[in-house]
Amino acid sequence: MQIVVQKFGGSSVADAARMRTCAQRAIDAKREGKSVVVVVSAMGDTTDELLDLAAQVAGEGSEAGPRLQSGGGGAVPRRELDQLMATGEQVSIALMAMTLCRMGHEAVSLTGAQSGILTEAVHTRAKIRSIGPERLMRELEAGRIPVVAGFQGMTEAGETTTLGRGGSDTTAVALAAALKAEVCEIYTDVDGVYSADPRLVPNARLHDRITYDEMMEAASQGAKVMHLRAVEVGKKSGVPIRVLHSQRGTRQSGTLICGERDVFESRVISAVALKSDIGRVTIAGLPNRAGVQRELFGPIAEHGISVDDIIQNEVHTDATRLSGPSDKCTIAFTVEKSDLAEVRPLVERAVERMVRVGAHGDGVGVSGGDPAISVDMGLVKVSAVGVGMQSQSGVAATMFKALADAGIKIQNITTSEIKISCLLAEADGKTALRVVHDAFGLGGEEDRATRDASGAVKSSR
Repeated sequence: MQIVVQKFGGSSVADAARMRTCAQRAIDAKREGKSVVVVVSAMGDTTDELLDLAAQVAGEGSEAGPRLQSGGGGAVPRRELDQLMATGEQVSIALMAMTLCRMGHEAVSLTGAQSGILTEAVHTRAKIRSIGPERLMRELEAGRIPVVAGFQGMTEAGETTTLGRGGSDTTAVALAAALKAEVCEIYTDVDGVYSADPRLVPNARLHDRITYDEMMEAASQGAKVMHLRAVEVGKKSGVPIRVLHSQRGTRQSGTLICGERDVFESRVISAVALKSDIGRVTIAGLPNRAGVQRELFGPIAEHGISVDDIIQNEVHTDATRLSGPSDKCTIAFTVEKSDLAEVRPLVERAVERMVRVGAHGDGVGVSGGDPAISVDMGLVKVSAVGVGMQSQSGVAATMFKALADAGIKIQNITTSEIKISCLLAEADGKTALRVVHDAFGLGGEEDRATRDASGAVKSSR
């Protein structure tokens, strides 16, 4: 049995007409002799609308929606938020199954739980523990098209959980791995993976192939085509992932995300990404001793919040500068802006604990003045990603020169084997993306968007 998993995002199933086009993609694959499993997200802006409703019930403004989904805001119980959020996909699966049946093909809608998706017992951002594919295999063997709700699963205790933003991608790739599918097709509103966001960089180039590692780095640094956890699952299981446009014809090839040995094109940099919605927390006056990092970041990790860049500097006075290491340090780190409301009180409580301990003169305590906590939100990060930089010198110099020539100040630099990232002021983000993209010669032959006089990007298609 040749199995293909097809995932359709919210914009792809936003209305009945788009849903019929997506259903046709599944029918086309079935006519080619393949067994098809369809995974869908909630229709259009349904997820945001449900979050807005939850925020209203909690007596908060609609801007609180993203914070609620990330786990912040105690006014809405996380279990009940998952119960609410899971309904969006349940509407989609029923309508998609009806559409397929109307078009002459047997289909059955299945929730995450009915599809055998077992998750950890964490609400609003659970991770998949295992998938029992028996029900799906029975439906495929009966000739039906299972339509699965993305973004959700069930705990061992039978509780509904959701996987967080982008979780439908993870659902699709994890199902493809469990079913030993030949490919997982991710249908979205772009033609594939570009060298940069084509809405911001008009001459961005569409890639035929890109490696799992490059896609993971790009996704973690702001590229919105694929969800990071989904690509991680793909790499671990070896499932090829193809990104395609849901409203194009069947002759499109999109972008294949695959292992490094399957990428034949030689390039140093594959993509430049811009990550916005970054918040930075800075704590000055911390004790410069062993254990302070554990005290600070332990509670953040326990709440399932991912920390990105971390910087620690010793703080010297004139009296300590010549006498060896300072007893004070400053630690700064970045997180998603939507996590700040939850992170700040965790940091404040950690600092309070250290102050109390310091008053007793033992453990990791603060003495000589309380630490100062500050938060910055007007930040972005531009990143250059490519497996070729592992063996190529001068990549960082090229990036730094491009930013310097544009008069852009770098606030922080982080690197990995295949990535260089620069933290910048928010106002410099779009310019930085374009100049770095051009510096590495990533532009295609034709502009895929046109810019109006105000600098906004308009699609040319």
